[in-house]
Amino acid sequence: MSTNPILVGYDGSRYAEAALQWAVAEAARRGVPVRLVYVYEWATTVVPVPAGSGWPDPAVRRETATTIDAIVARVRAAHPEVAVQGTVVDGNVVSCLRRLSEQARLVVLGDRGLGGFTGLLAGSVAVGVAAHATCPVVVVRGCAPRSQPVVVGVDESPDSDHAVGFAFEQAAARGVGLVAVRAWQPPPVLRRSDSRPLPYDINELEAAQRRLAGQALHGWQDKHPEVVVTVRLMPSTAAHALIAASTDAQLVVVGSRGRGGFHGLLLGSVARQLIHHAHCPVAVVRDTAAVERREETGG
Repeated sequence: MSTNPILVGYDGSRYAEAALQWAVAEAARRGVPVRLVYVYEWATTVVPVPAGSGWPDPAVRRETATTIDAIVARVRAAHPEVAVQGTVVDGNVVSCLRRLSEQARLVVLGDRGLGGFTGLLAGSVAVGVAAHATCPVVVVRGCAPRSQPVVVGVDESPDSDHAVGFAFEQAAARGVGLVAVRAWQPPPVLRRSDSRPLPYDINELEAAQRRLAGQALHGWQDKHPEVVVTVRLMPSTAAHALIAASTDAQLVVVGSRGRGGFHGLLLGSVARQLIHHAHCPVAVVRDTAAVERREETGG
């Protein structure tokens, strides 16, 4: 089994602390280590400095490293079953976490930050890392009772299949059900020349949507027969449907790009809106090989 750690972007804020606690619980379930990383982005301060100037004072770096060591010791004492280590690095936050994600099984972030992430709210660090990381990214936000199910968005995109697989694994590990949300909207009503609308059978349309959802779930359901699955069809946009579903979920899982995503867009609008507005932690899962191909070609 791979020993790649769960990587936590940490800056001392309460948001980062929530991310750390989520990551430690996840590591305990999986039996994997946690790597806590503090990124000091000196170049983002209000005082102009030459690129690569590093820390303003070596003593500050030492104090930061001491603080991170103390946090690691605290976590180890509270969770002796989880191997935890801490690292202090300096550079661009998103670039550093993206690089470190290459040796991680999961990146976990708070939805907004302080300290090294000063002024960078959800939508900057979180969206940047979710767009470029080479592993799934979890943005911890909102309240997530452990009794609630895992929610996953389902469509026909390649990333959706990876998201469904991740969601099944999460639901199985947590011993909860899985709610598969498929957003759809009835076609516009066309009219004949006599002004009567062309009829369609709403029940047939819903049945077709349910069959498509079932096809997306079938293979994963066979691998995880213990997970009770509920398919929820929602006549809405995907973002609105998943944000609504997140109010009764402990985790919502989405592919990085849904159907209809623009070529070259590394993070779709649904994932972005969830990172901003979901009521529980959000996992953004992607087809990593496809992302690497797009970044290599610039497409």
